[in-house]
Amino acid sequence: MKIPKLLPACLLISALIFFNQILIAQVQINGTVYDRSQRYPMPGVSVIGTSGGGTITDSLGNYSIKLRAGDSIYFSYLNKPTDKYPVKDIPADQPFDISLEVAVEALQTVVVNPKIYRQDSLENRIEYEKIFNFGKDYVTSMKSNRGRGMGVGIDFDMLFDGKKNRRIMAFQKRLEQEEKDKYVEHRFTKALVKRITGLEPPALDTFMVQYRPSYEFIQSCETDYEYYKFIADWGKDFKEIWKQEHEAIKKD
Repeated sequence: MKIPKLLPACLLISALIFFNQILIAQVQINGTVYDRSQRYPMPGVSVIGTSGGGTITDSLGNYSIKLRAGDSIYFSYLNKPTDKYPVKDIPADQPFDISLEVAVEALQTVVVNPKIYRQDSLENRIEYEKIFNFGKDYVTSMKSNRGRGMGVGIDFDMLFDGKKNRRIMAFQKRLEQEEKDKYVEHRFTKALVKRITGLEPPALDTFMVQYRPSYEFIQSCETDYEYYKFIADWGKDFKEIWKQEHEAIKKD
């Protein structure tokens, strides 16, 4: 019996496809990151895959990430990465915990209280409810009264008092902008930037002004890792610029 000439090629292609599927298969990895004593969990540690995926440990040092079977995983804290661990070597039925060479007394404290921010924002919305809903109430009123009779339910004072309307609309925009600014201040803090970049004043103060992200940018980040990576990448570039500029000043 003769073996068709195409059979070896088909087997090779099938093997390559099977191997490729193994590489791109997603593996769920969970675990906790501790300090070197293996007793204290570490929040804010970057958990990164070699293919580019990543996440951040929560306040209890826990993380959860999906990576390809062909990837490797590594951890980074204060811009100090660990060795890379192949995903295929990590047991699938147990957590992948790791301890970093960091003493608990060296951990930088970052105090973030999102409840206070949300409460302030909610109270602000309640206090200025009429301003925030200005314009919406007018349109809703027109729609709800459409069909009941010409002009019934329309607030003619609101309709014809253009000066008052413009003043309220300007106030509304200012309140919305203040709300966005507070959100940025809540997310972009010196403590967070210092922890990620390692910058110290006065370089830190300059970075905070020059690289302050917009509200829209922070909202566009799909994960905290993406947002923190933005800070880390620009912090690295900024350090080089700061070093060059201040070395030039010293020479002068």
